[in-house]
Amino acid sequence: MCLKMGGLGFIRLGVWQNFMRAWRSGYQGNMNGEGFILGGVFVIGPGDQGILLEHREKEFGDKVENADVLDAVKKIVTRQSQYYL
Repeated sequence: MCLKMGGLGFIRLGVWQNFMRAWRSGYQGNMNGEGFILGGVFVIGPGDQGILLEHREKEFGDKVENADVLDAVKKIVTRQSQYYL
């Protein structure tokens, strides 16, 4: 599923706050590409464990918390392989 935020997304306060934060920190991206597609982060465990973290951007610059990603990764249960190399 591809989430897009149209041109009206640029009038949202949060978008401009994120833009200013990135600009002040020295981020220098480019203007190539679609420009309206929102991103996301998923942490998926093996087998039946399924999705451990799902974060979909609601507006440009809506970032996932690093601590949330690390907590989800720590929940991944690994299985011993029956095959040996």
